[in-house]
Amino acid sequence: MAEPTPVPAAPVAGATGGVQAPEVTQGGEGAGGGGAAAWRVELRRLLELTALVGLVVTQPLLDVLGRSPDFFLFHGAGPGDVAALVALIALLPTAGLGLLGAASRLAGRAAREAGHTLLLGLLVAALAVQVGRHGTPLRGVPLLAAALVLGAAGTYAYRRFGVLGRVLRVAAVGPLVFVALFVLVSPASTVVLPRGSGGVAGVAHGPGVRPPVVLLILDEFPLVSLLGPDGRIDAERYPHFAALAAGSTWYPAATGISGWTPYALPAMLTGRYPATAGAPHYSRYPDNLFTALGGRYDIRAQESITRLCPPSRCDQPTRPEQGLGVLARRSAELLGRIAAPWDSRVDPEESYREPTRAEAGLDAAEPAPTDPTFRWDRLNESQPARFTSFLAGLRPTARPTLHFLHLLMPHAPWTYLPSGARYDAPEDLPNEGAGWVDLARQRHLAQLGYTDRLIGETLRTLRATGLYDQALLVVTADHGVSFTRGAQGRGMGAIRAEPGQVAGVPLFVKEPGQRTGRIDERNWEHVDLLPTVLDVVGIRVPWSVDGRSARQSPRERAEKRFYDRPGEPVTIPGGVPVPPPTPAPHPLVGTTVGDQPVRGTARVADLSAFAAVDPAEGRLPALVWGTVPDRVPDGTLLAVAVNGRVGAVVPVVPPDPGGRRFAAFVADDRLFHAGANRLDVYQVAADGGLHRLALS
Repeated sequence: MAEPTPVPAAPVAGATGGVQAPEVTQGGEGAGGGGAAAWRVELRRLLELTALVGLVVTQPLLDVLGRSPDFFLFHGAGPGDVAALVALIALLPTAGLGLLGAASRLAGRAAREAGHTLLLGLLVAALAVQVGRHGTPLRGVPLLAAALVLGAAGTYAYRRFGVLGRVLRVAAVGPLVFVALFVLVSPASTVVLPRGSGGVAGVAHGPGVRPPVVLLILDEFPLVSLLGPDGRIDAERYPHFAALAAGSTWYPAATGISGWTPYALPAMLTGRYPATAGAPHYSRYPDNLFTALGGRYDIRAQESITRLCPPSRCDQPTRPEQGLGVLARRSAELLGRIAAPWDSRVDPEESYREPTRAEAGLDAAEPAPTDPTFRWDRLNESQPARFTSFLAGLRPTARPTLHFLHLLMPHAPWTYLPSGARYDAPEDLPNEGAGWVDLARQRHLAQLGYTDRLIGETLRTLRATGLYDQALLVVTADHGVSFTRGAQGRGMGAIRAEPGQVAGVPLFVKEPGQRTGRIDERNWEHVDLLPTVLDVVGIRVPWSVDGRSARQSPRERAEKRFYDRPGEPVTIPGGVPVPPPTPAPHPLVGTTVGDQPVRGTARVADLSAFAAVDPAEGRLPALVWGTVPDRVPDGTLLAVAVNGRVGAVVPVVPPDPGGRRFAAFVADDRLFHAGANRLDVYQVAADGGLHRLALS
């Protein structure tokens, strides 16, 4: 019997966009079967997914990471790690979605087409969220709803007009372009393709005996945070900084060069203003303090988010959080922020956290100090491991040694009380806006109190080992930060509004043998650090610098140069920064409160943390946050009491993206005791009366 002649089917709307012929091969198999034509269709679908994933995932993620070479340097990533991460970002999402779509073939041709269309629609919606967040005022649910509508419209247009599918298939080359831009021209390119390994050694002059150098660089530390209302160091709150100033030269008019460490720190260690964007890496800055000291100094350097010391000059300590796993995890967190339908501070620096001693697996390197108030023995599980290693190395040696530490203190995230106890806080807690910026400053000052204890331990160690009198000791910070409402942070808005807070930094220089303190109000800029250090140790700078040694006459100009971007100097006023007024504590803080009748409700996060407090573990529930009913107006004051004593009074504010309407910081850890602790929240009435709120 003769085979029937196949009758051509009518054209249908294909998954590749527009009207197309049905997927029929010579063997009679459609999209659900095999054959060359079916797999060509699958290839076209994969190219379409590749184009959209490139726009939604690859481009925005590589853009953020490409502008953050310090992210890779902080996590100790080598070229192989970065290349592997880029490959994951460029390939894994597309491969995953492609396999998911291909699996739908098992359910038949209709399911396969519907699945592919759904994936494209969701990707279009995700792209619309990112575009809408940057180009419209919509946020949250309204933006998400609008994006879904656009996703649906995009799928309709894709099915209706074949040209859209062809455009997507051509755009599949996009991820390759994004990867090439990252590898070749982004600031992070130096980490992937390092160029060069060494710089010029300095030329010795003066006496042959070189003093040891101890250089401690703190981070995100405005000088004004140290000062009292009289413009002097607040010795009551920060006794160890006051002791440091009493034996060194304090430069109260010192300023950093940039609000961003990748630009600020190279300027400090090269003596040159930032000229071009690039990784803070030895191949981009081959002439720096480490190379200038040449073979005359042993170098014990612990860098945090830079890699300016070449491997030929010093070994970097191994960090526990490094490798492809942590890079991928942090990148996934960044992608979540990029793709969210609400504003988010997309900043890889959020992952900069010093490992604890327990995480680093280090044994105790120092015995407990004699001062019991420091609680050094209880901080062994929570102090920065790298700081402990730094202290352990502060010993006199036969050869002159540079002891260098860049410590991310009192830099955010803020997790320490002045006593050294740690506390938990939501990662997405706002730092800007009514109530929130004041809370951020309180937490910053508390962590500065802990930093003061670290300074005290440094001075104690130097004196105990006999290194204090011998050494050139420099303690400073790379940049500050503004806590002024409406101008919080380190960007241009903050620089214009509060240049003294963003640029003004503490700087203390104790020369060998110096015993009395003095104040030098010269116009110090941090490009002066390298020439000053080399001048003191008797080494001539072998390259041209923009800075000048503090042993030379002061520069004549009074204004400062500051760089929000390399090569684009901004002029800011000089002089000693004026500290902002310190808010007086509310009269209720510190008072004892008794039982009051319940007249409202409040929801508090993590109430269980108060049920079993163990101060010996070095962790306290010092931050209390939650929400109150909508009927409680913004600006209403809440008093937060621990064990019957008020520890903080804070205002009710509009809900943040997490729904929180208040957060109170109880910095006095004396209010807590071991075991169960009582937490009470009171609404402060207009007449000063307290109405206790039932907590849930």
